[in-house]
Amino acid sequence: MRLRIRTGAMLAAGIVIALPSLASEDVFSDIIVVTARREIPQTEIIYADEAIPVSADGASLISRLPGAALIRNGSLSGQVQFRGAYGFRVGTRINGQAFHPGGPNLMDPPMHYAPPTLVEAIEVNRGAAPVAFGPSLVGGVNTELKQVPFTDTGIRESHYDVTLIGRSADRSHGLGLVAGVASDTYRAFGIYSNERGHDLDWSGGEIDNTFHDREVFGAGFGFRTSESEWELELRRHETGPTGNPPFAMDIDWVETNFARLGYATTLGQTRLDVSIGFSDVDHGMSNSEHRPPPASIMRYRANRALAETLTLAVDLSSEFERGDLSYGLDLDLAQMSSTIDNPQNPTFFVEPLPDIDQDRIGAHISWRQDLGAGEMEIGTRIDRHDSKAGLAETGAAVPMMPSMLAMQFNQGSRDWQDTTYDLLARYWMDTDLGTWRFSLARKNRVPTHLERFGWLPIAASAGLADGNNYIGDRQLDPEVAWIVEAGIDLAGGTWWLRPTLFYHRITDYIQGIPFDATVGVADSMVEMVSMMNGDGTPLRFGNVDARMVGMDADFGWQLGQFWRIEGVVSIVRGERRDLGDDLYRISPDRFRLGLAYARSAWSITLEGMAVAAQERVSDTNSEVETAGYGLFNLHGDWKLSESLHISGGIENLFDREYRDHLSGYNRVRNSDVTVGERLPGVGRNVFFRLSWRR
Repeated sequence: MRLRIRTGAMLAAGIVIALPSLASEDVFSDIIVVTARREIPQTEIIYADEAIPVSADGASLISRLPGAALIRNGSLSGQVQFRGAYGFRVGTRINGQAFHPGGPNLMDPPMHYAPPTLVEAIEVNRGAAPVAFGPSLVGGVNTELKQVPFTDTGIRESHYDVTLIGRSADRSHGLGLVAGVASDTYRAFGIYSNERGHDLDWSGGEIDNTFHDREVFGAGFGFRTSESEWELELRRHETGPTGNPPFAMDIDWVETNFARLGYATTLGQTRLDVSIGFSDVDHGMSNSEHRPPPASIMRYRANRALAETLTLAVDLSSEFERGDLSYGLDLDLAQMSSTIDNPQNPTFFVEPLPDIDQDRIGAHISWRQDLGAGEMEIGTRIDRHDSKAGLAETGAAVPMMPSMLAMQFNQGSRDWQDTTYDLLARYWMDTDLGTWRFSLARKNRVPTHLERFGWLPIAASAGLADGNNYIGDRQLDPEVAWIVEAGIDLAGGTWWLRPTLFYHRITDYIQGIPFDATVGVADSMVEMVSMMNGDGTPLRFGNVDARMVGMDADFGWQLGQFWRIEGVVSIVRGERRDLGDDLYRISPDRFRLGLAYARSAWSITLEGMAVAAQERVSDTNSEVETAGYGLFNLHGDWKLSESLHISGGIENLFDREYRDHLSGYNRVRNSDVTVGERLPGVGRNVFFRLSWRR
């Protein structure tokens, strides 16, 4: 049924990842807290890792965690990679709300909607997310935006939060404002964010089409009594012209509305939480407005993509058999579409993703109990999926063969149903040595609308940016991952260490595979159309067998009253199990080490980062190897008062030229970066952050 019918190393001082045993009951999660005020770590603080807001991309805030990395597809289009998984495999929410991005190339991935100036906290599940989180193959990310909370007294209080960020590499600025009033029974506030940036500098010049433009405004309201609480959130995100050099098009606009209504109460001994969410994405992109246009007017293209999502979650929790029982229902109803046209020719248009409905309804239950010799959590969820596509249409000016492909698509089956189930078992135990952690999980990911219903071979790939054209497959099976993890949190009087080993065995992993057995021979209509679109060897989304194995850890050592070192190491291997090939776009080994000098009101850190060469590349995706590199960063912060905080630093201190393996390949002509060359990393970047809060 159609949805319309169904109605901030030191965050420039402010991102603090607290040791889970100190800040969270869940030892399987990391919590990144972005605040304007921050306590300088003293000797008794065992763990304090910081991230730096050197980018307007909210995904960069997560990339410094163990096992995490940033796939930079544009200044506002980065994806989080976690232990080799990325894209829709990593479940991501904003303020607890799940939603579907608009772009078929994920120009607006979930963290696109989390401006660093407005982020309060990010909770990241280390491995398999709890079943209540919802479908998520690996990891789970929930980003909380700033707001005005209830107070502890009946006196009305006013609050404000002002954040200013500036960066030299793209001559950018960011402004975030939160202001409102609150008491112990009500609260009301408004939020605003404005960000602008030019093309990024690197040691060889400028990286064309890396400019960005984003604005956010919204409001929140809350009311509570002794027994229940209501809250309403409304936000409007407007992204203006923003470049995406790894893609065939740039962002013209992304206009998105979010609404969420929440209710919580206690029914006897049971806690009830109900949340209703709605999002509406209108996304336009083109290949001629913001980059050198094609030589022929016949090659001008624009794409408009729409996505609407309605979500409902009902969660209950209570005590059961000396433990905590959580259970509930959730549903996700989405409608997506995409239309490509020629702005210079009204009779040329084609619908590569025609009016697609993608619905899911699920149920989950989990039980957590203290066993005396440790704690255990077990859970399961079941989801029913129902997807269908409308009829693809083409304009009169579209060549015959694409029109024939549309006809074949319309004549075939355009609906799909399936049921998936997840399992999760976690155990952790405190010992004299440290806290041991073990996880075993079975997780699923169903194919996206692009992977299943994309009938036209074009470079839409949910952000893979490998230069290949892709076509969907309606016979795809869901991905099924068996996940095994083991780790320990160690802490001495002046040091700490948190290593984790993991193994992910994935059946029916979805990636591009050759369209047919005669690669390079255009003996099918799909290959002929793909050749017309610039790629004579298209890939088809298909099921393969894969595995990911690795280790990540973070550590620290307090050297004295004022000196400390801290670091992160991340290692992952992604391989095909069905043939001798590696998985595409897997992060190389990374090591980060910082030396900090911290006084009561100020601190300074010199940080070094080493990234290994990546020689394990995907032949199927024509992936190119990259060399290793090392960088140095310098950052510090100064707490002037309880409400005023200034921080800043220099990224890539020695202006080194390097290529991040997770970056895509340049597709913008007349740039200082050659077409087809892997995009370079950012050059020397001086940044600052000012926070003023009451």
